[in-house]
Amino acid sequence: MNHRFHTTAKRAAFSMAALPLAFHIQAEAQYAEATTELATLDPVVVTAVLAPRTANESLSSVSVLDEATFRRQDPTSLSDLLRGQPGVDITSNGSFGKNSSVYLRGTPSDASVLMIDGIRLRSATAGGAAFQYLDPRIFDRAEIVRGPRGSLYGADAVGGVIQLFTPDGDEEGPRPRISVGGGSFNTQRLSAGVSGREGGTRYSFAASHFNTDGQPVRRGGDDKGYDNTSALARVAHTFESGAEVGMLALRARGNNEYDGGENDFVQQVTGIYGEVPVTDTWQSRLTLSEARDELDTLDNFGDSIIDTRTRAARWQNNLQFGAHELIAGAEISEDRVSSTNDFDVTSRDNTAVFTQGLLDFSSFAIQASLRYDDNEAYGDEVTGSLALGYELDNDHTLRASVGTAFKAPSFNDLYWPDSGNPDLNPETSETVEVGVRGQYSQWFWDLAAFQNDYDDLIAWAPTSSGLWAPQNVNRARIRGAELASGVEVNDWTLQAAFTYLDPEDRDTGNRLARRASQSVRLDADRELGDWSLGGSLVAQSYRYDNVANTQRLGGYGLVNLRAGWRFAPLWSARVTLENAFDKEYSTSRDYINAGRAGFLSVHFGQ
Repeated sequence: MNHRFHTTAKRAAFSMAALPLAFHIQAEAQYAEATTELATLDPVVVTAVLAPRTANESLSSVSVLDEATFRRQDPTSLSDLLRGQPGVDITSNGSFGKNSSVYLRGTPSDASVLMIDGIRLRSATAGGAAFQYLDPRIFDRAEIVRGPRGSLYGADAVGGVIQLFTPDGDEEGPRPRISVGGGSFNTQRLSAGVSGREGGTRYSFAASHFNTDGQPVRRGGDDKGYDNTSALARVAHTFESGAEVGMLALRARGNNEYDGGENDFVQQVTGIYGEVPVTDTWQSRLTLSEARDELDTLDNFGDSIIDTRTRAARWQNNLQFGAHELIAGAEISEDRVSSTNDFDVTSRDNTAVFTQGLLDFSSFAIQASLRYDDNEAYGDEVTGSLALGYELDNDHTLRASVGTAFKAPSFNDLYWPDSGNPDLNPETSETVEVGVRGQYSQWFWDLAAFQNDYDDLIAWAPTSSGLWAPQNVNRARIRGAELASGVEVNDWTLQAAFTYLDPEDRDTGNRLARRASQSVRLDADRELGDWSLGGSLVAQSYRYDNVANTQRLGGYGLVNLRAGWRFAPLWSARVTLENAFDKEYSTSRDYINAGRAGFLSVHFGQ
């Protein structure tokens, strides 16, 4: 499906051959610029199909937040980057490290997967990932894949997958970078790092610290502070044979104050991998990893510690057959819980095998995948997906897909003392999606419509003995549409996203709690020589805080402004004004988010 690139290259080569030397040089520069713009607007992604494909070729609804986006917006939290992206909704119990939930296409945090450089991070007890404890300055790229990916990643990939990437050190020689800043609520931000390449070795090392007095999370309350110290080490070496080995270690730890108490947290991923070209057409990769989520809580109920660890071994093989590719592999993982709470079971194993076929017949493509999971806690599950793509012409691609996924019951669901239900089944889903993408030299648009039928949802319900416990009792149907577009022209970078969602509880007809039905996001940035100016608008409709739909939370609109100044070689300053119009808004009942906040930072490095 890449003949449009070949056509562009041939036209460029013909033009350069026909023009005089001066025009040849000019055309070559223009072609390089167009290629860079195309790579930005149709970036290569790896999360959607376990292999590098452009966003258009992935036959998926996928958004990419690249390094330039991270640098321009300079966010204080990942929520600022993710909020309002196509299909993405965020709820939180306040700002600056407070509990947050990321809804992908109306599915909650524990029904979507968070990965960091290929390693999954989550709490095995709560089920979801603690996005709020990850400092965005440690990362330089994010891929948001919407739609079921259970056949590739196993449990919980119902709404989709968000993968964060750390700097990989592709540039020759060391690239140091330092950032110092602060602002409202007595906030301080420090970060430093170095990345680069020496021969066949790539490396990236970084550290960051964020500290703030915070603001009240309830009206009339006291300020609730937050601090986070993070460190990253990533090293990889490629041998002359093409074999590669590498390691990753990332750790974030800190303290978070909330209404009624505080906690100390640790978020950590470590991994090593080896990749070998068995033949010219067969690449084999083995990854060993561990992810850790630790929470030490002190509140009105006393002191508690919950430490969950997931160890995994994943073997993946990519085989090329001309324009086609076959991917096959196996995965073994173990969840372990160490806690002051007396869980009846403290570990569970999962064994899985998976395969995927990526078939490319020029203007027509087929992607099919299948995965089998066997878990000692809740049994076996089979998930699959099928996607079809057709190039209507050089600029437009039509796609359709169907996929299944499941959400595993968490340790809290199964084994929480005196109330867990070990007989729970996984929640299951089936999703149908159709979409069309227009991809041009300086802009793109992508439109998708989908329906997710969600069964056996886990909810608290009375048992035969009269006690309340988690049960597989609920059903949901989530319909929606997403429109995304981006433009890069004349030093302007523009992005737009619109999401419509109809998340219905099939048993009551009510809207699922805490989901907005409409969301809009607009990002605009302009380069003006050594200066840059930009802003973001995020607007969302009302939502209900409870399943009965009696507690309504009003919609809101946020405006964030930013400016940058390159005042010397390798030196720059940035100022951001978040919630510029001081809008008071809530995404969960009784909690408020931060009002107007300004931040200034000075940066050294490329």
